Amino acid sequence: MKRLTEFDAIELADPGFSRAVIDWQRAHGRHALPWQNTREAYRIWLSEIMLQQTQVTAVLGYYARFLERFPTVVALAEAPVEDVMAYWAGLGYYTRARNLHACARRVVAEYGGVFPSDPALLADLPGIGRSTAAAISAFSSGTRAAILDGNVKRVFARVFGVDQYPGLKPVEDALWRRAEALLPLEEGIESYTQGLMDLGATLCTRSRPDCARCPLQERCVAYATGRTAELPIRKPKKATPEKRAQMLVMIDRGQVLLEQRPATGIWGGLLSLPEVDGHVALDEDSEELDLGAAAEAAEKFGVVEETEALLPMEHGFTHYKLHIHPYRIGLASRAETPAGYVWWDLSSIDAAALPSPIKKLLGQLGQPSLFS
Repeated sequence: MKRLTEFDAIELADPGFSRAVIDWQRAHGRHALPWQNTREAYRIWLSEIMLQQTQVTAVLGYYARFLERFPTVVALAEAPVEDVMAYWAGLGYYTRARNLHACARRVVAEYGGVFPSDPALLADLPGIGRSTAAAISAFSSGTRAAILDGNVKRVFARVFGVDQYPGLKPVEDALWRRAEALLPLEEGIESYTQGLMDLGATLCTRSRPDCARCPLQERCVAYATGRTAELPIRKPKKATPEKRAQMLVMIDRGQVLLEQRPATGIWGGLLSLPEVDGHVALDEDSEELDLGAAAEAAEKFGVVEETEALLPMEHGFTHYKLHIHPYRIGLASRAETPAGYVWWDLSSIDAAALPSPIKKLLGQLGQPSLFS
């Protein structure tokens, strides 16, 4: 990646920009979030990973529970990955949880449990990209390093009138050069970094930005030209693929049968409902769904007594939409439980590391006694 040259620094530098952001953040930014007002890299790192593609309001409860269970990076590194996945279940983007555990183990093994302050070393760890590394280093060590997450890209695209999709490699490279050039020269890197995040999260939002309160309004190209709704340029849309999955809801004696999913892939490492044939592309060649296929798939778990189609539901991933077709299976008797499956008490289902749509599906079935 092209780094900042002396010409870039002179051409793009604007001390007034960082000053405006710092002053605004100190007076109006967020100061009471649980991962603020600390130099503890572990807590800062955890918050940055949880906040990737996730709103603050959704993270708060998970952050507190996670810290209670894994108070230090050593505790996290020593915990079974299954425990980590259970405490992450429902937060989404589960690769983050697997990387979190792998990162903790490397920090313990290679750095004695102390996160390095060098952004380049941080960026080499699992799940930590260039922008996240800079944020962790800035907040924990005061390192002068540039961030460029989604919120910052939106702020820059509007303020500087970027007329191309920010995700394009040449455009992103240009934004990185600008981000480096705009760093405060002397003090205030923490307030500046937090200020850029706060602006994107609270004022320069995707829809209905609050331009009247923005400290960058006077220099904002999008505001001056009436293009705040147009910028940043959105990613060209592609048709969203659709798939379907037939799932077995086998409830017997107050327990539900769950399957351990592979460590990688969709819902990697989580428990889920057994599936008839995986996630199948939904197109004109898709086979018709029927109760017989569900009953046949359930036979390896016991003697099937009854089969009932439940209401279907949909779940959107980043790269396709999944149509879930659940079938309630009643057993006359159980067979020996195959490896990779477990009967889980419905009374403690909240403790299971389940994807959010599966937890929602089980919650909609009513009281366990109905299926006992």
